[in-house]
Amino acid sequence: MQRILINATYADERRLAMVDGQQLLDYEIEIEGEEQRKGNIYQGVVTRIDRISGACMVDYGDGRDGLLPLKEISMQCLRQGFAPSQLYNPPAIKEGDELMVQVVEEEFETQGAILSTAIALIGRYLVLVPSGHHGNGISRCIEGNAQAGLNDLLSQLAYPQGMAITARDAAMRRSATELQRDLNYLLKLWDAIEGATQNNEGAYLIYQESNLVIRTIRDYFHDDVAAILIDSEELYEQARQFMSIVMPEYAGRIEHYQEDMPLFEHFRVADQMEAVYPHSGRPAPAQR
Repeated sequence: MQRILINATYADERRLAMVDGQQLLDYEIEIEGEEQRKGNIYQGVVTRIDRISGACMVDYGDGRDGLLPLKEISMQCLRQGFAPSQLYNPPAIKEGDELMVQVVEEEFETQGAILSTAIALIGRYLVLVPSGHHGNGISRCIEGNAQAGLNDLLSQLAYPQGMAITARDAAMRRSATELQRDLNYLLKLWDAIEGATQNNEGAYLIYQESNLVIRTIRDYFHDDVAAILIDSEELYEQARQFMSIVMPEYAGRIEHYQEDMPLFEHFRVADQMEAVYPHSGRPAPAQR
């Protein structure tokens, strides 16, 4: 029986283990303050434009500058009356302009993050691109009859003109109703993101890509997972609410683990973790 175990009894560390019975299948740690920025959405301010390299630097908060290729600037960001061919000529974009940007590649050593204005919101089954950048699509892993069937389902979905959607691998064998529910969630999320920019100026974080718990449910939960056990009441509520929105039929599989024996010890995965991932972290403390 496959289960997902989430241990969050330390304030600065969250640990995830995927198990089959008592056999460890996968493992991940999220450290407070070291969460990934990839996928985060920011209001950024253009600080420098290099038309020779075809890129600009954008301050996206916390004293960080990222690299935004000019070709990644969507039409919605350009001043009215300017065509894409004029991107390299002022005043299509200038220093001090504010742009909504998303981190598409993390910072690496001395290189800043790579940014894009083609915002992409990832759901359980679909990816929503509000700008319609590159049009609709289907995961490259889906081929043949499955691709044709998904194309038909995508054509049945309702969303605003000018936006685009892409079907993820998990969309296979899902109904139009399930896909529309996932899409509705993403549309509501986009409305909230747009609303967050109305009365603010400068560089700041608008939307933080889902934490370990939500990413796990969104990307790794499948029909064979019998339960997701979480030993933190706060994360349990967060996971339950998210599951109720995107996959309500599985909401009952989210469980709040409250036994005296620590979660990872109960399923005897601590030793396996240390064997597969040496120095993978401290043992979980006793439950309170």
